[in-house]
Amino acid sequence: MRSLELRIPPLVVSLLFAAAIGVLAVAFPIANVPFVGQRAASAVLVALGIVVGVAGVLEFRRAKTTVNPLTPDKASSMVVSGIYRITRNPMYLGMAFVLLGGAAWTSSLLGYSLVPLFCLYITRFQIVPEERALLAAFGDEFAVYQSRVRRWL
Repeated sequence: MRSLELRIPPLVVSLLFAAAIGVLAVAFPIANVPFVGQRAASAVLVALGIVVGVAGVLEFRRAKTTVNPLTPDKASSMVVSGIYRITRNPMYLGMAFVLLGGAAWTSSLLGYSLVPLFCLYITRFQIVPEERALLAAFGDEFAVYQSRVRRWL
């Protein structure tokens, strides 16, 4: 399964999951459970996801290190400030919030079930390989950061 590591850009993965959420909502309307305020909840989750994800990108830009998730070995510095004091993966966390917002928009119970699957996929095929590369590049400094800040929340 290592052949999938760092192969598919996380944004593409999140778009595929978003499409699947939409397809499931249409294909299985019986599993859609609308609720009062679902559109507002959806908007809040999507907005939160965008803010968290963009905060992560901005911190990378400030540190002048690569934002390319397929080449973590090219990281020139560790980013531990801003949103990275709360989560080690704000960009992926932001994507998960956006997907959760999409599931809320469609009110699809099946769609909600895809969000943890997205998190599992991203953890296994993106985050774990990134962490290996960062540990190789930054050693104990990254290990201490790992022990201090959670992977997701």
